[in-house]
Amino acid sequence: MPSNFVEELDKCENFADVFEIVKKSVEASLGIRRSGLMLYLANLPTQIGAMYQVGSNSIILNRVVLNAVKALAKSRRELNSFIYTILLHEYLHSLGCVDELETQQLSLKIAKETFGEFHPTVKMAKNPLAYYPEIQRIGENLAGEGELEIVKDFDRSSQRYFV
Repeated sequence: MPSNFVEELDKCENFADVFEIVKKSVEASLGIRRSGLMLYLANLPTQIGAMYQVGSNSIILNRVVLNAVKALAKSRRELNSFIYTILLHEYLHSLGCVDELETQQLSLKIAKETFGEFHPTVKMAKNPLAYYPEIQRIGENLAGEGELEIVKDFDRSSQRYFV
């Protein structure tokens, strides 16, 4: 299974592309799937990569952390791996996995099954923010500033097509 997903992730150009791989990999591993999620970007404290509020349909990705990772990532693979790992974790929350440790362990299991033992997603699934320790030094001064931004066309499976 890993090679096809590795190539797909390497080709991703936006959040929706990565999220499609998240949903496919979870369905392949756990046999479950959901649609109707929305993605927002917001400035949050740097110790938070993203968050999902139980019962909602919204994932909020930390814009401060994302911008730092964009600057620090050495390749598209590394950036897409980070985005995959963060979205995977929050997607698992949206599927009902609310325990943080259980969600982290499940994320690691799915990343290994999907990409193989030595892919960056596996290292990041252990602790995504530890992969980039520099992010913790950014500080809290940007958290809370700026607008909540919706990412359009994020969950393609929830879009309707009219003829």
